Amino acid sequence: MYIGSKPADKVLTASDITDGVVSTAKIADNAITADKTSYKDVPFRNIIINGDMSIAQRGTSQSSLSTGFNTVDRFEILKSADSAFTESQSTDVPTGQGFANSWKIECTTADASLNATDYLIWRQPIEAQNLQYLKFGTASAESITLSFWIKSSKTGTYIISLRNADNDRLIAQSYTVSSADTWEKKELTFAGDTSSGFNNDNGEGLRVQFQLLAGSNYSSGTLQTTWGTYANANSAVGQVNFGDNTSNELYITGVQLEIGTTASDFEFLPYDVNLKRCYRYYFKHSLGDVGGYGKRAGISTTFAILESSFYTVPMRAAASMSAGTPTFDNCSTLTLNSFDGGKSYMCRVTSSNSSDYRAYETTVEHNAEL
Repeated sequence: MYIGSKPADKVLTASDITDGVVSTAKIADNAITADKTSYKDVPFRNIIINGDMSIAQRGTSQSSLSTGFNTVDRFEILKSADSAFTESQSTDVPTGQGFANSWKIECTTADASLNATDYLIWRQPIEAQNLQYLKFGTASAESITLSFWIKSSKTGTYIISLRNADNDRLIAQSYTVSSADTWEKKELTFAGDTSSGFNNDNGEGLRVQFQLLAGSNYSSGTLQTTWGTYANANSAVGQVNFGDNTSNELYITGVQLEIGTTASDFEFLPYDVNLKRCYRYYFKHSLGDVGGYGKRAGISTTFAILESSFYTVPMRAAASMSAGTPTFDNCSTLTLNSFDGGKSYMCRVTSSNSSDYRAYETTVEHNAEL
């Protein structure tokens, strides 16, 4: 309702849009870009799982490292070296960034003179069918940016590589730890590979690899800074030897890999969502009843079924299963099977106790890692 005449519709003129309000600089390419408006607010834009190091189902510390998954979920050590290391889930994190955990590795036995075949890599393998939207293998292949926080007592040049496991191709870049014992954020952008893509399956597609030491077999060539056929000698040129001193320690957190040529803020997921994403590849739980109520079942008196159930989420593939020896009533592991392409499982034990009821206790691991 208007009293008197209705105000005329306001039409913006050039004089209304002054430099103090909207200027060319404020809408220039370096302020608003397609990169900033395409994928940056998309849920699950981080290709890395557990990049905040919050999930560690296998345990929070592991000494005398060898090749394998040890502490924080989804990250694996590849090792061939005389030096020795301990890794752990740490609470040392960059201040004010929202992280509660980091991954830590420390040298416990030094080797300052590397063999040609030595290497130490920390990496995450990524399921190929999760990478199709990168459009690798086409003229529209997307650039991707890796960002992370790192703190190390060992300064110098480090190498990051991306390796296409389906077609054995590689691209690598170097970065520098500039200040000892100081959290630094790193961002590295990699061009998309127009020549080779990934299989659309549940196998390993891409390996995101953090190099920590490299013998001459892996560092004697020219660093492979564009996509090309993998060659050992070109994969880690310039890498410092993190294993040369027992005072060396290193922390990493906030690992994020996403489409685009700039890094967005780290994508924090709720703990339960992050945990379930990890369950697809590894699941650990306890079974048993030490109170004596584990009833014998089956077709004879020599075994009892501990559990038969569906997984919380379907695993990547039918899981390999392992368990510690069940305690109480002379039980020992007999059979551990997964079914339905990783959707369900059964655990069964034998026992020399022929009573109708027996007590048992064990831990079962289900592994479908890439």
